[in-house]
Amino acid sequence: MQTDQATLAADGTRHSGNYPPGDLAIWLFIFAELLAFGVFFLSYAFARANNVELFNQSQLHLNRESGAINALVLITSSYFVVRAVAAIKEGHERLCANWLGVAIALGFVFIVIKVFEFHAKFSAGISLSTNTFYMFYLSLTLFHFMHVILGMIILAAVMIKARSGGYSPENHTGVETGASYWHMVDLVWIILFPLVYVIR
Repeated sequence: MQTDQATLAADGTRHSGNYPPGDLAIWLFIFAELLAFGVFFLSYAFARANNVELFNQSQLHLNRESGAINALVLITSSYFVVRAVAAIKEGHERLCANWLGVAIALGFVFIVIKVFEFHAKFSAGISLSTNTFYMFYLSLTLFHFMHVILGMIILAAVMIKARSGGYSPENHTGVETGASYWHMVDLVWIILFPLVYVIR
């Protein structure tokens, strides 16, 4: 882990000297994950272009409202993560932990909504082998689902350390590392939702 070199700006606020924010290792992991999702998205687009009618008909059976709510949930959670980073830069460890707790709670909301959505599909007999659209839909959303869970675990570890005073305005790389990963999870859903649920 690298150590933050905080600098004092003209307005009196502290800014980390790290760019990109967080540990370099997490950015290598993020780029690898984005590459994997990118390949998934391109494969989906190619398959859809070769079977538009099937994809459009199958897409009508998705719950767009649930997808849209989950998009709002993740965007809101990312805002709270931003507030957590800002709080630790100002030396407010407890406030940082509280913001992360709210972000994690919203992650649980996302998980619950997706579980109900998956249950509805599986109960209807839909599986990876139903057709090409559902193969992509289930693969993409389950893959993202696992990333949300991992992101929540990372944020929880950061929250616990923040609550015990493990970060400071001068050394908060761990908070920025967790935040960077969570923003990646959010970004992927912002792309996945319209691509799979909306675009026809």
